[in-house]
Amino acid sequence: MTNRLKHNALTASILVVCLLLLHCKPKEADKSQPEEQTQTQIEDPWVHLFNGNDIENWTVKIHHYEVGDNFGDTFRVENGMIRVRYDNYEGDFNERYGHLYYNTPYSHYHLSMEYRFASPWYDTAPSYTVLNSGLMFHSQDPRTMPKEQDWPISVEMQFLAEVNEGEARPTGNMCSPGTDVVFEGKIDPRHCISSTSKTYKPNEWVKAELIVHGDSLVTHIINGEKVLEYTHPQIGGSVANRYDESIKIDGKPLKEGFIALQSEGQPIDFRNIKLKVLEH
Repeated sequence: MTNRLKHNALTASILVVCLLLLHCKPKEADKSQPEEQTQTQIEDPWVHLFNGNDIENWTVKIHHYEVGDNFGDTFRVENGMIRVRYDNYEGDFNERYGHLYYNTPYSHYHLSMEYRFASPWYDTAPSYTVLNSGLMFHSQDPRTMPKEQDWPISVEMQFLAEVNEGEARPTGNMCSPGTDVVFEGKIDPRHCISSTSKTYKPNEWVKAELIVHGDSLVTHIINGEKVLEYTHPQIGGSVANRYDESIKIDGKPLKEGFIALQSEGQPIDFRNIKLKVLEH
């Protein structure tokens, strides 16, 4: 074999080896998937207050009953929802207003949930409770409520639905049992302040969000739209009755408190209840 042929054969061999090495190069990581996916899941900022299965992390208080007595299975879990029902009640409604409290108090947070009204309304409940429920926040601890206290000292994000077709009935309003808020620069004497929301049908799922900054700014959001804003929630006013007087210190700022779902005569479903703690 001539030197030229030897040289050509050697060159060809080197090229083959190089090609093999290129094909054997380790694959790069698939960058289409987010890095540290597991870590991202761990750092999910939303706390799911309702796990879809039970209400073990919640406490019931119903007017005329001791704390912890879920009379008539008023608050129950079905199909991944917390449902308020009265099919086990008998006789007069007798102001058996109830609330289901999450066991951890919060101060600065963004809460998100969905609700939908159901039927039938308990027809001996007060007429104002028709298609009416709500979410209480900055509430007193239910364990501080006497058996005969009707409403917790708290602020309420009130939920309403259409009663008469075509008649406006906004939802996401503010009501204040045993509390006051500052609205448009001054303490508002009204028990309830209407929001600017649309009116929704009883069987519609509605997304309600609440952004709370301690005893400073509170914002109500319905289906993604800001509908009400006010400041300085504090103890004061009336409506709550037969409370422990040592708890109701008028003028005391409400910096934190418990969150509760309401029962006052109208069946309702709640789902996707979650909360994100805000820095302050």
